[in-house]
Amino acid sequence: MSTTVQEPAATGLTAAQVEQRRRDGLTNDVPARASRSVRDIVRANVFTRINAILGVLFVLVMSTGSIIDGMFGLLIVANSAVGIIQEVRAKRTLDKLAIVSQAKPTVRRDGVATQVSPGEVVLDDLIELGPGDQIVVDGEVSEASALEVDESLLTGEADPIDKGVGAPVMSGSYVVAGSGAYRATKVGADAYAAKLAEEASKFTLVHSELRSGIDKILKFITYLLIPAGLLSIYNQLVASKEPWREAVTGMVAALVPMVPEGLVLMTSIAFAVGVVRLGRRNCLVQELPAIEGLARVDVVCADKTGTLTENGMRLSSIEPLGDAGEDAVRRALSALANDDPRPNASVQAIAEALPDAPGWTQSAVAPFSSAKKWSGVSFGADGDWLLGAPDVLLDPASDDARRAEAIGAEGLRVLLLARSDRPVDAADAPGTVTPAALVVLEQKVRPDAKHTLEYFASQKVAIKVISGDNAVSVGAVASSLDLPGGDHAVDARELPDDRAELADVLDTETTFGRVRPDQKRAMVGALQSRGHTVAMTGDGVNDVLALKDADIGVAMGAGSPATRAVAQIVLLDNKFATLPYVVGEGRRVIGNIERVSNLFLTKTVYSVLLAFLVGLAGVGSQIFGYDPIGYPFLPRHVTIAAWFTIGIPAFILSLAPNNERARTGFVGRVMRLAVPSGVVIGVATFVAYLIAYAGPEATETQRIQAGTTALITLIMIAVWVLALVARPYVWWKVVLIGASVLAYVALFTIPFTREFFKLDPSNPRLTAAAFACGAVGIVLVELAWRFSGALHGKFAPEVGAQ
Repeated sequence: MSTTVQEPAATGLTAAQVEQRRRDGLTNDVPARASRSVRDIVRANVFTRINAILGVLFVLVMSTGSIIDGMFGLLIVANSAVGIIQEVRAKRTLDKLAIVSQAKPTVRRDGVATQVSPGEVVLDDLIELGPGDQIVVDGEVSEASALEVDESLLTGEADPIDKGVGAPVMSGSYVVAGSGAYRATKVGADAYAAKLAEEASKFTLVHSELRSGIDKILKFITYLLIPAGLLSIYNQLVASKEPWREAVTGMVAALVPMVPEGLVLMTSIAFAVGVVRLGRRNCLVQELPAIEGLARVDVVCADKTGTLTENGMRLSSIEPLGDAGEDAVRRALSALANDDPRPNASVQAIAEALPDAPGWTQSAVAPFSSAKKWSGVSFGADGDWLLGAPDVLLDPASDDARRAEAIGAEGLRVLLLARSDRPVDAADAPGTVTPAALVVLEQKVRPDAKHTLEYFASQKVAIKVISGDNAVSVGAVASSLDLPGGDHAVDARELPDDRAELADVLDTETTFGRVRPDQKRAMVGALQSRGHTVAMTGDGVNDVLALKDADIGVAMGAGSPATRAVAQIVLLDNKFATLPYVVGEGRRVIGNIERVSNLFLTKTVYSVLLAFLVGLAGVGSQIFGYDPIGYPFLPRHVTIAAWFTIGIPAFILSLAPNNERARTGFVGRVMRLAVPSGVVIGVATFVAYLIAYAGPEATETQRIQAGTTALITLIMIAVWVLALVARPYVWWKVVLIGASVLAYVALFTIPFTREFFKLDPSNPRLTAAAFACGAVGIVLVELAWRFSGALHGKFAPEVGAQ
């Protein structure tokens, strides 16, 4: 068989023809990448519900001229900055990857070979190919010399495909052996890889139960703000008859704490810290909530090639045949492998296993090609050696052929090492073949794959191996990893098209081969139809649509740019073993945010209740004629009340270790503590204020003392809620709570802070009343927490590791 097929040499397009095609729009103008632009990222993080609420309130406070009371406005900047910085950083990293990995094809024009960017290729261009070259547009082979193309990124098929003149080639594949040239027949959006990328080009945000739960709470609070705001406006401007500046300040002080602004910021910071931690493990998170999503996943669909296996083979065993000795066989194999100037994946695996060549001198060489299925080297007196397919070089009826067939049926690759009776470059080679050994190769399974699969199994996360490679080969890899069901892999060509029937098969089977790109997508959809949260891993263009449709898409950094663009998580070092760390970070974030959400939402509940109580009291004063009541706090009081009961402690708690498995029902669980605690704080604070309130004719000192009395009661009970949320205790949590108490003692006793924040605890009677109301409130909160724990079988705030 001839190893070279070639058309008459072509000079390629002329400059005039290239220019004409450019004018006609027949260029390789590929669709834009699927990631968001910087403008879209900024818009999504700035124009949010919580920023809108805080922005309006900030403008109202600024209209009074009280800059100190507008400190909460800094949260607008912080809320937006965290998300923008992280997502822009991820985008720039991916853009750099795209530039680094961008192929520069060699185009023949006017008989001269020139390297151009992929976007400069035009229809009918003649593009030269050599080992390692990526095929950037669809085309048809015009010249071929032992040309072999790897299409695994498109089809999942690991074996190289022989390409002769006239054979089609697709964008996204690359040359592994031989050389040649092809004519561009489809460019731009018409190319195969571009069509898949275009179908996946619409950017979609990953679902986050934390964020959707918080948004649901914010939506409800938005509705509450309307009646609460109207009541506050009426009470401050009409009932209490305060000047407009004090009235507006009091109204904002009532409304600002209703918004759990710090919770949104804390969630973003916790996600961002998780992203930084994962970045140290070469894991790029494109969207902050993606680490939460992977922590909730209960099914992982893993592509075999590039995910469970490396891009290469491994020498499994050598079985000498006939009279051949093992030492002689190993020397011959080492000589063949190490003297091959352009080894394929199989020969590379042999060279890695047998690196010490015997130093034999070559006298003739026959390179491997898919057409003849063998290669050979003549070493003069040391013999003429062949390495190739057993079914080509052996008698099919021989015992050796049957043994090779049995090994191949296990999903292993088998090569025959044999001696020839003539030089390998002879016209009638290989001539008479004498078998020497069966060389057994297996796909190189990632060393960390088994441990990773065991981790997911221990966490009750199901694994589905989905590959475009043949089912036997996929099953062999799955079996070597002890994956249940790997011994009976399913050929996807036999799978039903109906989603319900497909879901039934996926419920019972774990390993699938010969899966088409559209079937991968259908499998993800079938699993999701059964209520599963699905993660999809992959590295090829054939994985793009499934990655996009999955709840979480995980791409390998060495994979195609299209997969990196649509995935939420990119493993830059291509290590599947990084995923358990992503899951761990997600669980830490979810568990800790749920823990600190109790603090923020408790503040929301007591703020709403206090605003309504004060507002209703103001309405009642107009109806029943008693003295009107103004809002007890200034905005600065609201700010310091949150500093050491929520803000700083919540930040520290959000970064603590936490291994609790992610669960659904976030909103319901946090409200079990937040509602009763908030009600107790709101009522106790209002009662303390009523005790200290000296009427509308009160002096400035009496007003400050009344507000201080209410603030002491509020802080006492809020610190106790912090103590509940921090349980179970370890030393650093005890230090955290103690430091919060000491900080408030300092604020109320240092003359400068007392003056700056308008605090006056100097009235013994009122301060004693504040402590009494606070003590009653602490008892009620503790009882409510214990009742909730008994009712739901456990104490919700105690879950998680320390």
